[in-house]
Amino acid sequence: MSNFCSQVRLSSNLIRDVRIRISRSFTTIECHRPTILHKKGVDIIHDPWFNKGTAFSMTERDRLELRGLLPTNVQTVEQQIERFKTDLRRIEMNARDGETLSLAKWRILNRLHDRNETMYYKILVNQIKEYAPVVYTPTVGLVCQKYSGLFRRPRGMYFSAADRGEMMSMVYNWPADQVDMIVVTDGSRILGLGDLGVQGIGIAIGKLDLYVAAAGINPQRVLPIMIDVGTNNEKLLKDPLYLGLQEHRLEGDEYVSIIDEFMEAVFNRWPHVIVQFEDFQCKWASMLLNRYRNTYRMFNDDVQGTAGVAVAGLLGAVRAQDKMLIDFPKQNIVVAGAGSAGVGVLKAARRTMARMLGNNKDAYESARNQFWVVDVNGLITEERENIDDDVKPFAKKSNEMRRRGLNEGASLLEVVQEVKPDVLLGLSAVGGLFSKEILEAFKGSTSTRPTIFAMSNPTTNVECTPEEAFSVVGKHLIFASGSPLKDVDLGNGEIGYCNQGNNMYLFPGIGLGTLLSGARIISDGMLQAAAECLAEFMTEEEVLKGIIYPPISRIRDITKAIAAAVISEAIKERIAEGYREMTYRDLKRLSKEDIILHVENNMWKPDYPTLVYKNI
Repeated sequence: MSNFCSQVRLSSNLIRDVRIRISRSFTTIECHRPTILHKKGVDIIHDPWFNKGTAFSMTERDRLELRGLLPTNVQTVEQQIERFKTDLRRIEMNARDGETLSLAKWRILNRLHDRNETMYYKILVNQIKEYAPVVYTPTVGLVCQKYSGLFRRPRGMYFSAADRGEMMSMVYNWPADQVDMIVVTDGSRILGLGDLGVQGIGIAIGKLDLYVAAAGINPQRVLPIMIDVGTNNEKLLKDPLYLGLQEHRLEGDEYVSIIDEFMEAVFNRWPHVIVQFEDFQCKWASMLLNRYRNTYRMFNDDVQGTAGVAVAGLLGAVRAQDKMLIDFPKQNIVVAGAGSAGVGVLKAARRTMARMLGNNKDAYESARNQFWVVDVNGLITEERENIDDDVKPFAKKSNEMRRRGLNEGASLLEVVQEVKPDVLLGLSAVGGLFSKEILEAFKGSTSTRPTIFAMSNPTTNVECTPEEAFSVVGKHLIFASGSPLKDVDLGNGEIGYCNQGNNMYLFPGIGLGTLLSGARIISDGMLQAAAECLAEFMTEEEVLKGIIYPPISRIRDITKAIAAAVISEAIKERIAEGYREMTYRDLKRLSKEDIILHVENNMWKPDYPTLVYKNI
């Protein structure tokens, strides 16, 4: 899979050569199709999918009956963006604090989204590093907390417990006949903020913004969905402004029947759609994933996406030690957190180690010995009562632990002191968990480049900051967090890099690759291919500096490489079926360069389309 990533790093000239060499185009390039409209005049201006604002040419104004409805001066999209930035700079000057500024940025972007989608995504694509933290983590967490008060215009669909028996017909209320990507949440565990109920729709909207910006999924073919089965958040139950069902959450079979009906309804209308489950509480996340993954095109980003990004970072950390990837199964890893994300990372990392060791029963047994899992009750051993089935394979053997002076429920500090791990991985959602005492213990790591992953989101839940980690552990540390944090000045011109191990590196490429391959399911092999591709994206020079993830500014190139790797794996596993006029047989004939070009040709670009009016 690494071939795709190394190729994309160096392939701009190659792609140009391929374009010249290929005798036929596989498909009409996304966004180069004229758009047929059945409306004119103010109806176009008020439609965010087609509105160009002051960028409508005089010819379009005449043809679409817009003359006189807009200021006379025809502006370029660059002039429109500059006007937007002027407004933004004015807001930045007047903001009282960071939280006020973040919400103000989100509001002005959201207003633009409501009136001109193309320009909104143009700004997001061109300045993804600056605006991804506004539409996604960390700001999206703040937005979700305040969503009932921020709500102005509906976006997406809402299915509730009150809609039982009606979902099969409800899906036809959505105007798009083709939907490629759905992100769905029940709002039960938004980031590390807990149960936010219907307000969790903000996370689905933010994720799909990144599918458009990073993967080039056409924004007219994405759909954020909230499944509102109530909330157990007492504050929301008493809030008169709360927009969701003000009753306690459904549980058990009643809950599962709602999700079953929803899945049947959306796949009945859109058989080829991909559904990403987002921020479902732990007790449902793995259960629903196992229930649907072999029947529908779906995946759970918290379980599988987080796992893939973490595995890519873990492999990058091995490279940073100037070792071969085959040395990964020798790494000792302490994991703080045994929720859905933690379990996903454990299973993916174990699977990666086992593949390197021969992919047999002995390999899996050997791999399990490399992990120490600590949850709120301490070290998990076989003595733990009511242990989750997904965690059980990682429970340490009590006799072995006692020989090392560790017992069931041993504290994180005790485990770090005894194990001296290569990696300390946090997915606990407990801010400040990696205290100074624990960091001091981690200094005893046997690794030449000890690695900390403080992956919990939002930033208030991060296990430690990069400043805290580098000041205690030292400059040889490798550090990654889930949300964007600043690099650390170590003095003498040296920098302690804070890598952002964010799911946005993977889920757009997984979605796009699945879409273009036509695979009916998303296999473990496709997810593994995505993670390995990301791990190989960095150069040797970069990883030796401690940079294990690429810059967000390159997200489109990263997504293109990962999508190509996913397609290649789907072809290899013979589960690809093709997309549009590209059949499975056509896909099999493509070279690696051709697959990359095929991906690029199918990535929507935020350019104003040619609008053609047709009377119905």
